[in-house]
Amino acid sequence: MNSRKANLFIYGSLRDRRIFQSVSGLSFAKKASKIDGGTLFAEPALLPRYRKVSPDNVYFYAIAARSSRIEGLVIHDVPAPAMAEIDRYEGKRYERDTVQVNTANGPIGAEAYLVTHDSMEKHFGDRFHVNLIHELWLRKRIERFIKRHTRPGERTVDAESERRAHRELLATTERDLVMSHYHSDAVSDYYLEHELDRPRPSIRHLYDEPEARPFIKNYLALVVKQVLLNQLEEQVQSQYRFELDRMRTSDRYFKRSVSLLAALQMINANRMAANLIVDECLRTMPYDQNDLIDYVKYSVRASISMFDARVARAKLTQIRSNLQPGLVPLGIEIELSNLGPAAVEPQRSIRKVFDPVYDGFKYFHDFRLDVLSWKLGGYIDDHSGSTNQARRSGFLELAPGRLNIAGELSRPATADPWLLNQLIREIANFYNVRAHSLHLSFQLRRRQLGRQKILQLPFVKCLLVLGGGPERNRTGRLWVSRMGYDEIKQYEYGEELVFARTSKRRWYLGEDEIANKPPAQATTYVQQYKFIRLEKRTDYEPLIVCLKGLQLAYNPADYLTAEQLRGNRVLQRQYEQLKKWAAEPTEISRQTINRFVRTVRYGLMNEGHHRPVHRLHYIDWILSAIEAQLRTFNEQLRHMP
Repeated sequence: MNSRKANLFIYGSLRDRRIFQSVSGLSFAKKASKIDGGTLFAEPALLPRYRKVSPDNVYFYAIAARSSRIEGLVIHDVPAPAMAEIDRYEGKRYERDTVQVNTANGPIGAEAYLVTHDSMEKHFGDRFHVNLIHELWLRKRIERFIKRHTRPGERTVDAESERRAHRELLATTERDLVMSHYHSDAVSDYYLEHELDRPRPSIRHLYDEPEARPFIKNYLALVVKQVLLNQLEEQVQSQYRFELDRMRTSDRYFKRSVSLLAALQMINANRMAANLIVDECLRTMPYDQNDLIDYVKYSVRASISMFDARVARAKLTQIRSNLQPGLVPLGIEIELSNLGPAAVEPQRSIRKVFDPVYDGFKYFHDFRLDVLSWKLGGYIDDHSGSTNQARRSGFLELAPGRLNIAGELSRPATADPWLLNQLIREIANFYNVRAHSLHLSFQLRRRQLGRQKILQLPFVKCLLVLGGGPERNRTGRLWVSRMGYDEIKQYEYGEELVFARTSKRRWYLGEDEIANKPPAQATTYVQQYKFIRLEKRTDYEPLIVCLKGLQLAYNPADYLTAEQLRGNRVLQRQYEQLKKWAAEPTEISRQTINRFVRTVRYGLMNEGHHRPVHRLHYIDWILSAIEAQLRTFNEQLRHMP
């Protein structure tokens, strides 16, 4: 290519030969036999890390997006006079830049007309965001429906609060409508009305139930606080959408993780104000004179005074400055219960314990807390596997990114260990319920499937020291409490140690734009580690990164299933050794610690296709923290009486 000519990548109106010819005076063809002085050679090409949007439904724009690509053509050897005419045609809204495009003959350099997030925000606002166009349109139709059906015609502050409260109680319906019609052309008015026109939920039936009455105020306090959080998060979403979009590395991740963290930090830092709102609400609104909508409405109004735009912006700035993005998608499940391991049967009956605050969350669905806590993936888990909404007691389980429990639909919360750790701590501190356990999920790469290895016993011991709840028992001796209390054992198919399990996840509804079928990554597999004790003040960031490095380097399998134990005598002996060690631990040898840390380091140094993704000083800090925790455990054992 000589200096007077350039390759040009086109993806919009210029792909029409007639338009290209009228602008540049030249035509193009994909066959070499048709190339002459007035016809240039063109071939299909892909522009990686950009997506094509059309906010005005007239022109196409290419905007940076790490997980996307644009399909187009590269025109070879466009003369300088023709490029000047194309510059004038494209106008001031675009910036011509040099990019690398992929062709059948390999990557080549080309000129392309691109736009920036700032210019799109300035000219189009929300409309520039391709993922929001349909969603915002659908949400506005839902808003119009609510206005027509909730005190129609009234423009008072109270009427608007009631509409927002009604919308809170329709939250999962709205979420499911958006998800099920993502990328679709239209939703009929009939279908929309059918889905949204539901009876307003009520709690009046509980007022006549003697068993429920002692818990009503406690549940209402939880409802008020949950709605406060939801409304703060909505404010962050609506006012800082562009900042949030820039912090999100992929559309595959749960899009509310950052805004949820900001809202949680705001309400936890202002806990006294939140408690005053709850107390005032319960004092001035006797439950026998009000219904659920009234408490939700009160919370909606109160959230306006709690939200401070300056504080929200400061929180987002702080979050952005601390992010440590990686490549492995991560997820969490947090279990809370005032009864600890006795939250589920048969332990509850054996120990004859009782939860005086929530009665084991028996009335969770009566108060529509499954709807109100959907952003945090709220769910009552009684370990039966049931997903129905019947009353049952169990753990309050929270999993940001879990979108549909019955359909097992979820998205990873993030790929950032720092962000995940902050979510764990803020969620655990938000709920006034005793922390119990934490499950960490790591998405498996395709090459890992079918090649997983059972963990070495010394490595299992290291992980139990790092996260299995080492603490002093009644005799003053150190032990691993998660094993000591039989919290990670089950006996349904014979004795099992539920330390880690591989499971399937679905995160996508709809079809792929190009192939017209669900994309290959719609179904993924995760390795979920279930041995971790949840403490409200613990820093889990080293453990999260440790497990990620171990998974990348070692690729652990399930540990230990009943089938594994039945068929392998070596594992049987190791399991017996592990139980004895957990009850009366001995020191982790220096050789084991060094080998464990080296394995984790190897995985982290090869996360990004044989190179590290995190900064080296961050990896060094993580490895130092892991080693220090293991050595501290040994020191504690040495100084025991």
